[in-house]
Amino acid sequence: MSAATPLVTQLQTSLKYMKTTISVFDEGDSGFAPQPELYTVSGHIAHAADSVDWFVEGAFGEGWNMDFEGLIAAARAVTSLDDANAWLDRAYAAAIAAIEAAPDEVLHAPIPDERIMRGAPRAAIVGAIVDHTAHHRGALTVYARLLGKVSPMPYG
Repeated sequence: MSAATPLVTQLQTSLKYMKTTISVFDEGDSGFAPQPELYTVSGHIAHAADSVDWFVEGAFGEGWNMDFEGLIAAARAVTSLDDANAWLDRAYAAAIAAIEAAPDEVLHAPIPDERIMRGAPRAAIVGAIVDHTAHHRGALTVYARLLGKVSPMPYG
């Protein structure tokens, strides 16, 4: 079995859990934020999607984009739940494709750009993606509750 197989399964599961959690939102919820300085629902999902792209680019592409203000602005610019969900789907598909395309020796090789995750193998981004997405899944569950909605149990 390739080292990619369990990594792909983790990514697929992470996306499934996120999609289940956010399934309670509709387009009318796109602009909701509990406080003005926080992400909106759509911005929150866009940030999670952008972060998947960020991890893949950091490990397999040009390296870590350290323009955090620009990344935050890009996520905040997404005002449509449909657009945010489409980005999330594209980001996970690209992450899965990158992992599937990488030979085992590449997955086990250290991330070349050592500014983030110094010394970690490229495969370590999967755990980071899963953890980061879970963090935002939890926050979005609170957003749902504030809107009077209840996200379904994601593990079903």
